[in-house]
Amino acid sequence: MQKPDSLIFDMDGTLWDAVDTYANSWNLVFEKKNIERTIGRNDLMEVMGMEGKKLTKVLMPDLDDDSAYGIYMDVNEKRRQILPTSGGTMYSGVTSGIKQLATKYNLFILSNCAIGIIPLFITWAGIEGYITDSIAYGQNNMPKHHNMRLLIDKHQLKNPVYIGDTNGDAEQTRMAGIPFIFVSYGFGKTDDYELKFDDFESLTKYYMSL
Repeated sequence: MQKPDSLIFDMDGTLWDAVDTYANSWNLVFEKKNIERTIGRNDLMEVMGMEGKKLTKVLMPDLDDDSAYGIYMDVNEKRRQILPTSGGTMYSGVTSGIKQLATKYNLFILSNCAIGIIPLFITWAGIEGYITDSIAYGQNNMPKHHNMRLLIDKHQLKNPVYIGDTNGDAEQTRMAGIPFIFVSYGFGKTDDYELKFDDFESLTKYYMSL
């Protein structure tokens, strides 16, 4: 594997854990709409990383696609409202690691989240100025492999890698034709990776030493 010129990061399960805030955003919308349903952390853990349209089918199988997607959009709006104060838990070493890595690499964030969530995360993490660019599923409703290629083409990346925490991330990265780097502390499991790191400090140390 060649030395990378850029690192593209997944967000949820890779850089932070905001699942409790995400669950709260669902429940606040359900309450407002008088839907007798409660979404717990474990419910969301099963769908973390999924594209929005797939996620709604799992969480709201009894609703038609349009109704479910309407609720999903309301949830995303609620999420944008509460994230600045509720935030999430940064994984150990991420904030300082990103600042170090940015001295050596172009850094990107690519997530299957709604539009507007990544900038809120960047502010919460205090890493404004360290991320070259980002792209979210909500910007174009396209899968990760498509958005990886968009970033690669836009920024003329020569040897990027994608860093994520699920088997879905691995599959999408393969489809984009770039190496997948797995972080094992996140939400998923996979055996399909070029490199694996058990904590962000190890990842930072490795890439800073190249």
